[in-house]
Amino acid sequence: MRIIQQEEVTQEVVQDIFLKIWEKIGLYDSQKGRLFTWMLNLTRNAAIDKIRSREIKRSAKTDAVEDFVYTIDLQNSSHIPVDGIGVRELIAELESEQQFVLQKVYFEGFSHSELSEEYNIPLGTVKSRLRSALKHLRRKVKD
Repeated sequence: MRIIQQEEVTQEVVQDIFLKIWEKIGLYDSQKGRLFTWMLNLTRNAAIDKIRSREIKRSAKTDAVEDFVYTIDLQNSSHIPVDGIGVRELIAELESEQQFVLQKVYFEGFSHSELSEEYNIPLGTVKSRLRSALKHLRRKVKD
């Protein structure tokens, strides 16, 4: 819902992703990460693919102005809607630049290159800030 922001489309993506997980469970490698992380990445990628699809772009052209304004307000929101599992506290410990990049990529669905172009940040800088943020979070979670 955070990425797609349309309940009907989100339900469709969730159903599709459950089928994909069922069919591709043999590709999961426990040496590379946890099952939850693998499923989360598949879901996130499917959601991003869906909002970039022609179908969604076509329907967005006919949306009401109020819906469009609401979407822009959500995109400009600085609130990170994370469930209460301690992630907010961990993210709050990051530098502001790392928080920004992490929020845009993982919570708002920006690709690295989209973030770079949209906010005029060099692509290498986006990637290094994200990598540093993830290293910091990984260390904190291990502690």
